[in-house]
Amino acid sequence: MILNLKGRHIIVCEVIAIIILSSLIVKNHIDYEASTYASMYDTKKNFIKWVSFDVSSKALECAYKYDVESQNQEIKLNWIELLAVLACRYGGDFSHFKEKHMAELVEKLRSGKETIASISEGLKYYDYYLEAYTAVLGGMVGKYQIEVPDPAAPGGKRWEERYGLKAFFPIAKNYPYSHFDDFGDSRSYGFKRKHLGHDMMGQVGTPIIAVESGYVEALGWNQYGGWRIGIRSFDKKRYYYYAHLRKNFPYNKDLKVGSIVQAGDVIGYLGRTGYSRSENSNNINTAHLHFGIQLIFDESQKESVNEIWIDCYNLVKFLSRNRVETVKNNETKEYRRVYNFIDPVAQHFINHSKYRYDDYDIEIHIYE
Repeated sequence: MILNLKGRHIIVCEVIAIIILSSLIVKNHIDYEASTYASMYDTKKNFIKWVSFDVSSKALECAYKYDVESQNQEIKLNWIELLAVLACRYGGDFSHFKEKHMAELVEKLRSGKETIASISEGLKYYDYYLEAYTAVLGGMVGKYQIEVPDPAAPGGKRWEERYGLKAFFPIAKNYPYSHFDDFGDSRSYGFKRKHLGHDMMGQVGTPIIAVESGYVEALGWNQYGGWRIGIRSFDKKRYYYYAHLRKNFPYNKDLKVGSIVQAGDVIGYLGRTGYSRSENSNNINTAHLHFGIQLIFDESQKESVNEIWIDCYNLVKFLSRNRVETVKNNETKEYRRVYNFIDPVAQHFINHSKYRYDDYDIEIHIYE
């Protein structure tokens, strides 16, 4: 009898311990989720304040393929929505990506039994990933017009309307380059800091290409980046930063602050300027393009310690499928694209908008 009472007592104590432990686990999980949400959002102003873009080039390619293929089908797919659903599955870590996971998701959608709305309904962070990934990729896929070679057409070219990737690799076609994932590496000029961009080594004078259509927001000399160009996307979510451009001849001569550029336009030339307060100084040892993408969910993030720069290595790898062929004008020494391109979004702003910016009012911070 005494042994039975002792046994029951032990069991009761174990149950109580399990209940307490479970409560602590649940509480910690709730606290973790709360802290995660707080780290991602400014709860007072309700905008995203941090993004870690970890989507692999393989996942980007796979989602893009399904998006384009679906345009001729009854059920249209959106590559950003596909990536956002899988991000919920992976916790944003696409090192876990498998093509079969996306294939299974696509099959559910194509069958008509599920929709993105029904699938995402129970995914707590879907809205976050959708907004964050849209900020990164939102202007890169859609309808556009482009010239294509046609020997039978006047001038050997004709226009085609297409749907697909309308963002371009930042280095012109047929020019060599090398790169690796150097985001977050240490830099020491001026002060110790992290590298907030992606370096692409190449030859001085290589034509540099506008990745996306937008308007020039910054143009001129920066102590860290040398001759640099900053281009803002029309939805104002992305700021593209091209730095260390060529000494004496850094830009397309027609560019000025406020100029509208089409994706694929030649905007400047690779060099090694920077690391000096004196303009036009070549203090970078290795010629390269510093390419950076800043995300902006609120204008307070643009020039502050709250800037969001993403690792764009995998995105650049994905964009390498879309490179612009260029030709040199021997009189002006400028390069231009061989096949012209019309982005409907850019055309709208060319026809309806004017931008006025004073470059002296724009201060670039710690980018290289």
